[in-house]
Amino acid sequence: MGSKSKHKKQNETATADTPEATPVEAAAETAAPETRPEEDLRTRLEAKEKEAAENYDRYLRAAAELDNFRKRAARDKEDAIKYGNEKLIRDILPILDSLDRALQQASDLSARNNFEAFQQGLQLIHTQILGCLERHGVAKIAAKGEEFDPERHQALMQVETPEVESNRVIDEYESGYTLHGRLLRPSKVSVSKNVARDSEGQ
Repeated sequence: MGSKSKHKKQNETATADTPEATPVEAAAETAAPETRPEEDLRTRLEAKEKEAAENYDRYLRAAAELDNFRKRAARDKEDAIKYGNEKLIRDILPILDSLDRALQQASDLSARNNFEAFQQGLQLIHTQILGCLERHGVAKIAAKGEEFDPERHQALMQVETPEVESNRVIDEYESGYTLHGRLLRPSKVSVSKNVARDSEGQ
């Protein structure tokens, strides 16, 4: 009985020594956990809005750069088509000069019957033209005396002859050319068909 009373008194003393929380402090402790998540959420939302605005600004800049690039590419393509033959034309101009000189001298040469000099002038111009074309990747197709190649030659007629083996180019009526290995136009030729002399005489 005495020990129970003693223990009860000790508990009452301990409870009395501990100060009770005021109503304001209790309310603050209760409200604090509720306001912190809201502030944290608001901060994260503001950060995301800022990030979204920056991303949208970068998107607008990238879209503008892409549009400018497309416009530049379209202009470059148009210029390439329009002026793509400029180098070739520059190389042809000296040939035109040679033709002009040849035409100016043609009447004088005819008057003197100096056709040899006129022929040499034409041969020079022909050489100039071929050299110009070769510089731009154009090559003349070998034809006369060659074996007929349907990929490069176009047969206009067939000539029967005992002197030449079959399937050989006899004559070339129009030269063929390639551009960097690609066929521009085939050579127009006549092709041989070998026949025996006896059958030819008959």
